[in-house]
Amino acid sequence: QVQLVESGGGLVQAGGSLRLSCAASGRTFNSYSMAWFRQAPGKEREFVAGIRWGGGSTYYADSVKGRFTISRDNAKNTVYLQMNSLKPEDTAVYYCNAVAPGAKVAIWDSWGQGTHVTVSS
Repeated sequence: QVQLVESGGGLVQAGGSLRLSCAASGRTFNSYSMAWFRQAPGKEREFVAGIRWGGGSTYYADSVKGRFTISRDNAKNTVYLQMNSLKPEDTAVYYCNAVAPGAKVAIWDSWGQGTHVTVSS
């Protein structure tokens, strides 16, 4: 049973930055590509950014490209999301999960509690 714990969210003004972390346990973390997803109020959960198991290849949703950076530390079983130039439309609960390489759909049934990001205008 995988356990995912997201952290690092908070309230920030538009143009500000946050760094999110997701710690995974219970699975062989470094065998999986990982991704960040987000769910805004009243909307479906959407893909944000993904990173292959080795960390050498990343890909992003068009809405965050150039502003967000995903990275991972396999020694710490942790994936990160550096978010810069935040916009009010980035307000959401952010989650991480495993994905197939290059894919944008989560493959683990278990989700963490997420971390809330609120961007004020």
